[in-house]
Amino acid sequence: MDRRSRTASSSNALMRQLVVLHSLFAICHSQLSFAQSGVVGSPHDFSVSGPGQVHALFEEEVCIFCHAPHHSSGQKPLWNRLQPPAHYRIYESSTLDARVDQPSGPSKMCLSCHDGALALGLVASSPDPIPVSRTTLPPGSSDLTQDLSNDHPIGFRYDRALASRDRQLKSPDVLSELLPLGKHSELHCTTCHDPHNNELGDFLRMPALRSAICTSCHDMTGWEACSHATSPERVSGRSVDPGDPLPFATVADNGCTSCHQVHGAGARERLLRFRREEDNCLNCHNGGIAALNLENEFRKPSAHPIARFTERHDPEEDSRTQKRHVECADCHNPHAVASDVALTPALSATQPGLVQNSMQFVSGVDRFGHATSHARYEYEVCFKCHADGVSRAARGGTVRQVLQTNTRLEFQPSNPSFHPVLGARNNNDVVSLLTPWRVGSVLRCTDCHNSDQVDAANPYAPAGPHGSIYAPLLAANYERGQFVTESARAYALCYKCHDRRSILSDESFPLHGEHIIRGRASCSACHDAHGISRSQGDARNHGNLINFDLAQVQPASGGAGARIQYIDQGRYAGSCTLVCHGVTHVAFEYGR
Repeated sequence: MDRRSRTASSSNALMRQLVVLHSLFAICHSQLSFAQSGVVGSPHDFSVSGPGQVHALFEEEVCIFCHAPHHSSGQKPLWNRLQPPAHYRIYESSTLDARVDQPSGPSKMCLSCHDGALALGLVASSPDPIPVSRTTLPPGSSDLTQDLSNDHPIGFRYDRALASRDRQLKSPDVLSELLPLGKHSELHCTTCHDPHNNELGDFLRMPALRSAICTSCHDMTGWEACSHATSPERVSGRSVDPGDPLPFATVADNGCTSCHQVHGAGARERLLRFRREEDNCLNCHNGGIAALNLENEFRKPSAHPIARFTERHDPEEDSRTQKRHVECADCHNPHAVASDVALTPALSATQPGLVQNSMQFVSGVDRFGHATSHARYEYEVCFKCHADGVSRAARGGTVRQVLQTNTRLEFQPSNPSFHPVLGARNNNDVVSLLTPWRVGSVLRCTDCHNSDQVDAANPYAPAGPHGSIYAPLLAANYERGQFVTESARAYALCYKCHDRRSILSDESFPLHGEHIIRGRASCSACHDAHGISRSQGDARNHGNLINFDLAQVQPASGGAGARIQYIDQGRYAGSCTLVCHGVTHVAFEYGR
């Protein structure tokens, strides 16, 4: 090739390189223009023409508040702000599996404005601050302060190891490309927020509608079918924090933000909107949005006292050693709760006490006293507070001959007698059962402990052991005092399952009518509704739920000394030694 040809070839190559460089410059310029157009007119536009209450008094440049082509701080990308030297209070939680470090990298850049410490006009490229209408961000959701403990955690590595420890986090391998992590897989402010693009509001990288951005990382068990993820109910009846109204019209569209605040949460751990746990539930379940007004239920004379305790519940607690408390989340998993099937007596009698939709994926204690992460049976949820817990309350009201407050022990199928909650009781002496109940049926705790207004035929009637006008949280009246006048109402709870006619006509115990009608003795005087533990009684003395109320029954003197004693002598037969209503019985026998 001659010299002229080589020169022409070199010129052509140079021209091609210039064209490529020009094209790359055009692409970069186009992208820069797009980013700029996202900032101009947004809350990050602090120029003199910016739309917010924070804007420069004279400065027309938009980018200068964060970037400068010359004399910047030396950090990428041409960062023009000084780094805040503050030490931040970071997020902590018993359910957090990640190690959260102090903010760094792009998060620290965001906080140079959003922690409210450095003046907004303080830039590295100028010795004098840019005059601005406000020195720092105004109080509110944008001013995170130096306390980040009530904000979504940042500064932790979101890697496979973390996803392995926390099964309700998705693997970072499936994380959307729209949510970039740091160079060491750290989660930064810029993972969720793009400071140059406010098309979705709050500079979000993904839509907040139906919590799309939250569920990109969080994979909460049961969420897809959860009522809180699917409910079309409008939130206009909800008393939301006026400083942070919900962005969307329905419960489903708001999703996670119905209960959680990403920044500035009222309750630090788990970022709940309100500090009092029950307020996060009753904000909707007070009749304003949800169909049932449960707030009124908790005001009834007998109720689970959720308002008495604050900041005691912890999802990681061991129910056997926890401090005494009760909160909605002890019985309900808000990420999995769904509508229950209306349990008619016929349906309840044929189902083996499995948890309903409103209690699915809740922790519990099984019949052997072992903790379980997902209770299978309804009673396992109840046992968390009413079984082996060291702080369980002593049962008030009735003082029994054999005293036991651990319901798990009272219901054991190996006991001398028990109401069939943990398993069937095949006692053919019980001839008073109403259809569909029969020997071999299994009860639920909520067959007896429920709202006094529960009605399977009415979907708007309150259901569940939230509150009742009948103590202790009973679904119907059950008189337990002395000299009770028998009526259908006096023992309405018993007569839900037991035929009143059969009881009063002495089809089983030949003196039922004598005791209940003429003696005006209550069912509770002789019978302990839960059962008698095998470690404290035997079938000969405590069959048929016999465990006398010491307020109504006193010892009688006989050949073996003063005592209270019942002896089972076979079907429908026995003897008693005691004083009841002033009448002394010593080895008094009865039978059919």
